[in-house]
Amino acid sequence: MTSPSARTVTTFATVMVALGALTACSASQAGTTINLFISPEDHLQTVVDRCNEVAGGRYRIVYNKLPRGADDQRVQLVRRLAAGDRSLDLLGLDVTWVPEFAEAGWAEEWTGANKAEATKDVLPGPLSTATWNGKLYGATKNTNVQLLWYDDRVTPKPPSTFDEMIAEATRLREAGKPSNVVFTGAQYEGLVVFYNTLVASAGGKILSDDGKSVVMDDGAVKALALLKRLVTSGISDPSASNQKEDDIRQAFQRGSAAFELNWPYVYASYAKEKPADLTHFKWARYPSVVPGTPSRVTIGGFNLAVSSYSRHKPEAFEAALCLRSPASQKYQALVDGIPPSIEGVYSDTTPLDPAKPGDAKANPTMADQYPMKADIRAALAEAAIRPLTPAYQNLSTVISKVLSPPSSIDPETTAEELRDRLADALNSKGIIP
Repeated sequence: MTSPSARTVTTFATVMVALGALTACSASQAGTTINLFISPEDHLQTVVDRCNEVAGGRYRIVYNKLPRGADDQRVQLVRRLAAGDRSLDLLGLDVTWVPEFAEAGWAEEWTGANKAEATKDVLPGPLSTATWNGKLYGATKNTNVQLLWYDDRVTPKPPSTFDEMIAEATRLREAGKPSNVVFTGAQYEGLVVFYNTLVASAGGKILSDDGKSVVMDDGAVKALALLKRLVTSGISDPSASNQKEDDIRQAFQRGSAAFELNWPYVYASYAKEKPADLTHFKWARYPSVVPGTPSRVTIGGFNLAVSSYSRHKPEAFEAALCLRSPASQKYQALVDGIPPSIEGVYSDTTPLDPAKPGDAKANPTMADQYPMKADIRAALAEAAIRPLTPAYQNLSTVISKVLSPPSSIDPETTAEELRDRLADALNSKGIIP
């Protein structure tokens, strides 16, 4: 018997070909290869296959999977581009890399009709991550924003602030129930994302708006105090300083946590691994740091850039537009839980295969498979971005190092250390990217 997942993939392949294919020419006959380098995604190959069908043999996209870790992905791309590697055509760039790759001359600017198509109906927050100095260097493939996840059998009503969440977690611990608050506390980009969210939600800044000077204001200091409080109040996982996204996802699914601060992909994972309990897996907007003031959650996601060294730039731009089209983004939202960057996808009411009746399992709609879409849209409307600067990797390295482990934070002392070391990082002093 074909599994629901397999049926979904087959359905997508069928409908997408019907939507865009002009010929059944075999992709293997294509004379031009477009090499795509991006992080591993469960169903991206299906999207690639569809786009190869649409290309009708004029070119063939080859999906080259980068390592899973964001830092490792960047290192591999940087090394190859610095050497002038002409085999790279399309680059999957984390939202923080666009300024660096643009300044280095590694990413082609999007102009004319390509730019118009790449920016059409794109949400403002995600679009800002694809631009640098007023120019577009990437097409938004998807966006991302974290939510608060909980089990309504443990917590019928989600907390609206961090203070409420800490108090509720403490109460649950004393009652002998699952009580941990899990978040990305390991020394890597996930910790930087978490801290940046706390800073922005506290009304603070790490850098100036132009990314040229260090601020680390009162909001940034308040965020340091909250981060330490989370790991020293007895409500965090004992291994919090080593946990990344999938570690906390698994901890929550095992039942050892009451609250999970994580990306929307966890819903698709929960549906696959614990379908009998899915009706109890709930979500809410990220808790506020300042009562009465909505949280500002850090945007994630990927942009597609065309390498300046590509020998096939026209085809690469065309391929990128297909890979991040509304249909492609809708499919990956439904099967992988990846939030779209195109606004219209959120209001799409048609099933994955418009020619067939909607079925929540075999042929889902956004409402069936992506019920958290309204909260994601609301979070994106007030989201925060990480500091936009070509030196971002230097900053990230410093922040994750200084904040790890969070239990060692002394708000005022740590803030002063960050001011000094981030100033050096902006000038590439004392940093090994």
